Order: sequence, then structure tokens, then C-alpha cells
Amino acid sequence: MAKRRANGEGTIFQRKDGRWMAMISLPNGERRQFINRDRSIVAAQLTEALHDQLKGIPIATSSHTVSQYLAQWLDHTGASVRPRTHEAYALNVRRLEPLLGRTKLAALTPQMIDAAYQQLLGEGLSKRSVEQCHTVLHGALEKALKWGLVGRNACDAVTPPRPERSEMKTLSEEQVRRLFEASADDRLHALWVLLATTGLRLGEAIGLRWQDIDFALQTLTVRRALQRQRGAGLVFVEPKTRRSRRTIALPNGTIAAIQAHRKRQLEERLQVGAAWRDQDLVFCRWDGGPLEPSGLAQRFDRLLRQAGLPDIRVHDLRHTAASLHLMKGTHPKLVQEMLGHSTITLTLDTYSHVTPGMHADAARKMESLFAPAATAASASS
Repeated sequence: MAKRRANGEGTIFQRKDGRWMAMISLPNGERRQFINRDRSIVAAQLTEALHDQLKGIPIATSSHTVSQYLAQWLDHTGASVRPRTHEAYALNVRRLEPLLGRTKLAALTPQMIDAAYQQLLGEGLSKRSVEQCHTVLHGALEKALKWGLVGRNACDAVTPPRPERSEMKTLSEEQVRRLFEASADDRLHALWVLLATTGLRLGEAIGLRWQDIDFALQTLTVRRALQRQRGAGLVFVEPKTRRSRRTIALPNGTIAAIQAHRKRQLEERLQVGAAWRDQDLVFCRWDGGPLEPSGLAQRFDRLLRQAGLPDIRVHDLRHTAASLHLMKGTHPKLVQEMLGHSTITLTLDTYSHVTPGMHADAARKMESLFAPAATAASASS
């Protein structure tokens, strides 16, 4: 017997084959159906569809094309992911639309998806970018499966291209010293010192406020980051994860560089006068406003050339700091916490190039176990 809801709330009933069906009428006159042997699953699908309808999110149907569905999926995810993540989703959808967009969602096959990936590769898109397309499409189709729009996730039967792991670029200890010397007169010298000694992300560093630094305890606390978002410009955002919100101990040399930077900034503030934009930023423009990340990359490139150092990215200073810490014997758990990684496995996998040296050092430390025996043997002879 059908169990009906009030008008406009959808209907749930059991079919003759024993499966449960939920049905909802859409504003455009179409009807949307959910079918499953488990009534609770059908009820949950119906509840989610009704919730989306109340929020004004269009409800996709199986007659929609891939393009129509992905557009609605993007609308649905907009409120649940960070703006930069949503921008990445939209970019990958735009890459896939010309190749798969006109296909009916229910008719999408693994062969079509694989052919699309091959075409993207043929057009010059990197393996990593195509892999990202696959990740986004898989996530979107997983939602379509949950909503009952498709019978299976066609991406499950597709193997995306696996990008080759590129060799990590880092500076040696001697090269870091040369960078510090070359940037000594740069107004952002303390920024390069901070990045190379703590492993902060650039956005975290340029989002720091003076209130985030405790000079007495020689620590800083990461509470936010600065990033450029499409359509919004430069914005301050909360740390992405609980691990990203962290407190980091600072070396004496880093503290000294930051203190010198603060003195210089106060002098600049006096010169600017009323035009100063007081945002309490540790690293800022000449007028106190936030720094543009892309401009910092160009500035860093110039410093590297002046110092005769290898061409690396600003982000590689994060890798440099982590690698040097591990090579100097800092416990990997402490490095994980310093970097804000979610797990220690991520830290060790990312910096696996350092672990052979760590293993050799561990073996050398065990040599002390044999010293007493060797000494005793020598004394008895």
C-alpha cells in the first residue's frame, strides 16, 4: 500500500516487484523517481531532493544531459566546499563539457569517458590535469548514483592516467644561507626566512597578523590564510582543516629577522602617514594592505637569480624546511604538526627522499650497542 505525503512533499509506495519507489513533482512539470529495495534509502533520497528544492537548487532528472547535470551539481556543491575548491571543480567541468556535455546522463559509458580523457591528453593537457578531471567527474557521478539518476558510476570502470611523480626541488642548507644573504636588504627578507625555517604555506604567512606572534614564547599561531578567489579578489580564509590551525616554535634567527622587519615596518608606517591601511599584517604592501601572491613569486625569482640559486617555486621553501628538519633529526611527528599535515603517513610519503638517510642514521646510532663488547675484547687481549 502506498504511503503518501502531503501535496508537494512527494510520494513513497511499494511496487509489485517488492521495491520501494519515491516520486516528486518538479516545477517544470517533470517527475523525479527514486527506486530501491530499501525503503529507508528511498526516503532519504526523497528528503534530500525536497531539501534541495526548498533551497532553490534545481533537481536533476535522468533525462538531463551530462552538461545540465554537472551545472546543477556545481550549484549543489557551492555551499559545501571552499571557494577555491569550487573554482577547481568548475574548471574541470569546463574541460569535460565539450566532449561529454551533450550525452544523456543515463547513457554515459566508461568508453565515452576514456575517449574524452585520451582526447584531452592529445590536446596537450597534462596527465595530472586529466587525473583531476577524473576525480571531479567521479565525485559528481557518485552523487548522481546516490540521487538515483544513474544505475552505476561509469567512472569506476575507467583508469585515469597516472602522472609521474616529479622530483621534489629543495634548497640545501648552504643554499638557504645564500638566499638569506642575498635577501638581507629586501623589505620582505623576514618572509623568506620564515618560509624556509617553518614550512608555512605562502598564504598562511602573508595572512599572519602581529597578534599571531608571541615574541616571549617565540611562537606563531596559524589562524587564517590569504588567497585570491575568482570574482572576490584577495580574501582571508579560515584554515582548511583542524590540523592547519597550529602553533609553531620559531628559531632564534627567525625571531630576530621578524623583529627587524617590524622595526622597518613601523618606519614605513610613519612615512605613509594617514594613507596607511592598518590591518595588523606582518607582511604587507607599502600602504599596509595585503600582498599579491603572484607578485611575490616574481620577487622570489629575482632573488634566486641574484643569488645564483636553482629555479624553484616559493612553495618549494616549504619542502626545503621539511626536508632540512627531517635530515637534522627532527621527529617526523613534529614535522607533521609543523606543516599541518593530516597524517604522519602523508608527511613521510611526501618526503620519502629523506628517509634513506634517516635509516642510515638510525643504523649508525645502534652501533653504540656494540661498543662495550668491543672495548672488553680489546682489554682482555
